[in-house]
Amino acid sequence: MVTDNLNVPIIGVARHRLLVDGKGVTTLVAFQGCPLHCRYCINDSCHDANRPWRRVTPQQLVDEVGIDNLYFLATGGGVTFGGGEPLLQSRFIEAFAALCLPQWTINIETSLNVQRGHLERVLPVVSNFIIDIKDMNPEIYRAYTDLDNHLVLENLRWLMAHEGMSERVTVRVPHIPNHNTDSDVTASRRVLTQMGVTQVDEFDYRIPNQ
Repeated sequence: MVTDNLNVPIIGVARHRLLVDGKGVTTLVAFQGCPLHCRYCINDSCHDANRPWRRVTPQQLVDEVGIDNLYFLATGGGVTFGGGEPLLQSRFIEAFAALCLPQWTINIETSLNVQRGHLERVLPVVSNFIIDIKDMNPEIYRAYTDLDNHLVLENLRWLMAHEGMSERVTVRVPHIPNHNTDSDVTASRRVLTQMGVTQVDEFDYRIPNQ
């Protein structure tokens, strides 16, 4: 696999995260770029492609995060890719997985609002998917993100059709002020259960700077 030309922009690397982005101690790597424009985005700078973001290759990132290898091995942790939308860098993630130690877990924090090919590419190498669906209602989703959620629903159905996904998929279902109600969240959970999702993280969304 040729990786020399996989030089991608990242908005940050956060080490020593415990039980917030997957099992054990993890390092969060956030990519630049996202198709969504969420009203309360906590990383809105990820949309700015003109900033002089630091760029890394898969090998450079493996070398950088490898400083915490002992923590990863001792706790069953590893690397969590977020953003932005990490699946837009599916080739990078595939290459990273081929270079890192096989004991590291690789997690993805994603909206799933990408073309299926990205998801197909990383499925064999990703340990856990942490999916932020915003809301299963198409109208609520569009009002909050400016995009349709048909790709999200199609990709989630495709993902859940694979054996063992109930243990590898966590879906985050936020209560979003001024956008969805408790009844909407309950309805989303009902649809997710019908799709085979068993791990749901329901929480109150915090509006930045308020």
